[in-house]
Formats: sequence, C-alpha cells, structure tokens
Amino acid sequence: MTAPRFAIWKYPKIENGKTTKYNWLVQNKKGLKLGYQTDIGAFTYINAKFGVIIEDNVQIGSHCSIYSVSTIDDKKGKIILKKNCKIGTHSVVMPGITIGENSIIGAFSLVNHNIPKNVLAYGIPTKVVRKMTNKEIIKYQEVRQ
Repeated sequence: MTAPRFAIWKYPKIENGKTTKYNWLVQNKKGLKLGYQTDIGAFTYINAKFGVIIEDNVQIGSHCSIYSVSTIDDKKGKIILKKNCKIGTHSVVMPGITIGENSIIGAFSLVNHNIPKNVLAYGIPTKVVRKMTNKEIIKYQEVRQ
C-alpha cells in the first residue's frame, strides 16, 4: 500500500537553476536522473554536472548538498543514490559517491566515500555504524509501498 503522501506522486517540474515547487534546486539538469517516488527536502542543492542518479524511493532531507563536482579540490564524478536509501538533513555528498540500497545516512553527515547497501552511517566523515537488520529494511520499504 502506498503511503498517502505518495499516492498521487508525480515527477516534479525541474528547471535549471530554479527552485522546484518543493523548494529544492538543480544545476546542470541534463545530468540528473530522478527515480519514481523520490522525496527531496526543501533547500536541497544538487549539482549534476557530472551526473547524479537518484533511484526509486530515495529520500533526501532538507538543506542537503549533492555535488558531482567540487571546485575547491577539483574532484568530479557521478553520484548514485541507490533504491530506498535515505539521507538525513543538512548532509553533504561529495563527487563520485555511491550510497547503497536501503542505507541510511544520519543528519549532518559528510559522505566522502562509498557507502555499502543495508547500513547505517553517519559522521564527519561518515563511518558505517552498523548493518541494518532485515526487520528494519522491511519496515522502511513498507512505509513507501
């Protein structure tokens, strides 16, 4: 059963450099692939110059920054947010990162290395704290279905 807020989910209108009706922003829109029933919080910034793939049922908290390019250290690379992963508010994802399916990134985290599937990770920089239990994975998937 689909959660009520996703029962009538539609792909948002995304214009390069302009906020969506949900108040999040994408630069380099051509590089963004957005999955079904994604949930992106207000004031999140996505720079998709070198590609950002957000798979189905991904949740991104408010005030997050997702950078496929960093002008400070000249890093660049595609970001992949795998199905059903969740990123807590005020987190930053650096270029070239993949966050695994069902993984949860805690609030105020700096993701500067790949995160495997089915784990809880947080911190500056992120560290895997533990594996998610099968019960937790099922619970979080059921919330969105």
